[in-house]
Amino acid sequence: MDILEFRDYCLSLPMTEESTPFDETTLVYKVGGKMYACADMVDFDHFAVKCDPDEALHLREQYAEVSTARHFNKQHWNGVRTDGDLPDAFLRGQIRNSYLLVLRQNVTPKALREEILAYVRQHGLPE
Repeated sequence: MDILEFRDYCLSLPMTEESTPFDETTLVYKVGGKMYACADMVDFDHFAVKCDPDEALHLREQYAEVSTARHFNKQHWNGVRTDGDLPDAFLRGQIRNSYLLVLRQNVTPKALREEILAYVRQHGLPE
């Protein structure tokens, strides 16, 4: 996966917003105003995604390319290397899981969360 594939996949998820709030090279992806992924567009060798704490630990133990995300809460965010042996389907799965986790747990108000979830149920998510 390269930065263009990462960007295209994030933007394919319903109601995703792209911004650069930290600096001019860090892409941030949000749903309902809440961040679910980010990556540096110049040095794209990893990206950060939110993860269930138990799942985050399991993934870190299972895959050398998964570690804590720098500058993020170590319990809830994983850094996933893109230059290792992980297949693109796995990388997309981590992004998709992060999107759904943030959508279900962090998006408020409830009406917005329900609107986006209804859209996702009706149209599904890209693989």
